[in-house]
Amino acid sequence: MADLKRLYRELVSLEIELWNGIEGRLRAEYDLPLTSFEVLHLLLRRPGPRIQDIAEEFSITVGGTSKVVDRLESAGLCERRANPADRRSSIVELTPKGRKLVDGALKVFEDELELRIGSVITEQSVREMTAVLSTLRSAGRALDAERKDAGQTPAPTTRTPKQPGRPAE
Repeated sequence: MADLKRLYRELVSLEIELWNGIEGRLRAEYDLPLTSFEVLHLLLRRPGPRIQDIAEEFSITVGGTSKVVDRLESAGLCERRANPADRRSSIVELTPKGRKLVDGALKVFEDELELRIGSVITEQSVREMTAVLSTLRSAGRALDAERKDAGQTPAPTTRTPKQPGRPAE
């Protein structure tokens, strides 16, 4: 069990340090919190998601997601428009200003990932670690679903964007 506890501590510490390091550069160079970058990057990769889609992508609450999008919209980086497929929801799209910002910030993000991970471990190790972490996440989700279905314990709640180790915007 001691090895599992150490692994847990290492994973959590890495996540916090990686988050803080990348966010530090994004804030310094673009005055952009990592939470905002993540949403803008999603809008670049996957145009036109609903707030619900964004929340599901990051396993955060719809309310928290809506607040992040509100801030981005106020800054002129994205906009909501009517969803032609569902009048009860809206879709979120990058503005030209948002696209320009995320394009530049993406270069900083990728550079920081290379410095912190790519320059330290091999591409093969990256692939192996990614596969292991994906397997662990899938198993955890399956366990949560089983427990929820069996009424054993409530499934964990989704996190809000403000998390331990992650500064609030």
